[in-house]
Amino acid sequence: MQDSVKPDGITPSQTVGPFFKYGLTPTGDYAWNDAFTNSTLTPDVSGDRVRIEGRVLDGDGAIVPDAMLEIWQADAQGRYADPQDKRALPNASFRGFARCGTDKDGNYSFDTIKPGAVPDADGKPQAPHIVLAVFARGMLRHLYTRIYFSDEAGNAADPVLALVPADRRATLIAVREAGKAVYKLDLRLQGDSETVFFDV
Repeated sequence: MQDSVKPDGITPSQTVGPFFKYGLTPTGDYAWNDAFTNSTLTPDVSGDRVRIEGRVLDGDGAIVPDAMLEIWQADAQGRYADPQDKRALPNASFRGFARCGTDKDGNYSFDTIKPGAVPDADGKPQAPHIVLAVFARGMLRHLYTRIYFSDEAGNAADPVLALVPADRRATLIAVREAGKAVYKLDLRLQGDSETVFFDV
């Protein structure tokens, strides 16, 4: 038999979607349970419960109906559920991780608690924030960004937010709805008002 033909040079990597919609965010559409949900809330959790919601949009402003988002955050006392964080965890069941897919209208939502302030690598306090990873069709690698909160005074001194040009910081700040514990933040993958994404 003839040997199989091998391509010359480097071939492109697989994009990150939309296969994860089926395998990682079934949300009851398939015959198994989600490995993770869009909620970090646990029976012993303490802190202010909030909802973060918005839409994922592509470079043309069209909705992305099959993106996947993951969050990772500290608890309300600024402690991570990670072996590298040696401080005692008052919320023993809280893991700080959640995952969701966008719906047919590009909407996402997370139910969680507002995280506490955490120090950066130099020990400087950071404003409360949530790390967000975005997976979507056509992207060779997932994107990393942060979610800050519009009603946090610490934003002004946050060392990471200070690295972002002033006219683009709003793309990272979830705005609280009047009278509700709901924060709104749309994510734009490209184009005008593109969300700031970080190299990590």
